[in-house]
Amino acid sequence: MSVQPVYPAYASLKLDWPLERVLRVTISRGSMNSMDYELHHDLGGIWRLIDADPQVSVVVLTGEGRAFSAGGDFDMVERIVNDHSFRMQMWKDGRQLVENILACGKPIVSAINGAAAGGGLAAALLADISIAGRTVKLVDGHTTLGVAADDHAVAIWPLLVGMAKAKYYLMTNEPLTGEEAERLGLVSLCVDNDKVVDKALEVAGRLAAGAPEAIRFTKHALNNWIRSAWPAFDASLAFGILGFTGPEAREGLAALREKRRPVFPQTTHV
Repeated sequence: MSVQPVYPAYASLKLDWPLERVLRVTISRGSMNSMDYELHHDLGGIWRLIDADPQVSVVVLTGEGRAFSAGGDFDMVERIVNDHSFRMQMWKDGRQLVENILACGKPIVSAINGAAAGGGLAAALLADISIAGRTVKLVDGHTTLGVAADDHAVAIWPLLVGMAKAKYYLMTNEPLTGEEAERLGLVSLCVDNDKVVDKALEVAGRLAAGAPEAIRFTKHALNNWIRSAWPAFDASLAFGILGFTGPEAREGLAALREKRRPVFPQTTHV
């Protein structure tokens, strides 16, 4: 007999059941729901519990307030820059975030209700169905910080928008609105900002009423396209972590803190 997992008392994730067999996970940390270590770790680990929970058929992932998640907070980034042991932990957690979302058998619907960047954007776009507000801003953010695009982007952006667009947006870090993201195929659907959660719940309800094995097998098979890009993802994650050891990440973080344009060194052996 299956035993329902006990979810921890998460500091920055709220869990509720808006519909029968639909678990809603809400990122709730204030400060644009930026990620500290605990939130990043919890958001990566919760999918194993959800996968094992027989009461869950579908998950809705969203953010509290006006943001989905603005990515890593400055203090966490500074610690990655300065602490090798912590940097290695973040490498492992970043890898597990992607692995665990792909391995979770239950369909995931992201309700991108506000700005999404970094690890938050990774979770939003790795969801099986992504629904974005029309004017919300989506940006990978890594090269602005002075590190290589990692988290998820190298694995999934070329599949969603094609290589030319993936290179453009990941290398320039030009933001996209939800409307532009839908036009390019980066997200599944775009609706008015105030309708995002309602639409996500509508889709989740349809999935919850569907044939669970058929839906889950379809998800598993489709995710093999992303798994086929795993060597590229692994390389990107390693390059991203390597970048935190160098001068570009230090300058990028300083510029973000000081709200100015970064001035990166222009000579490199790379």
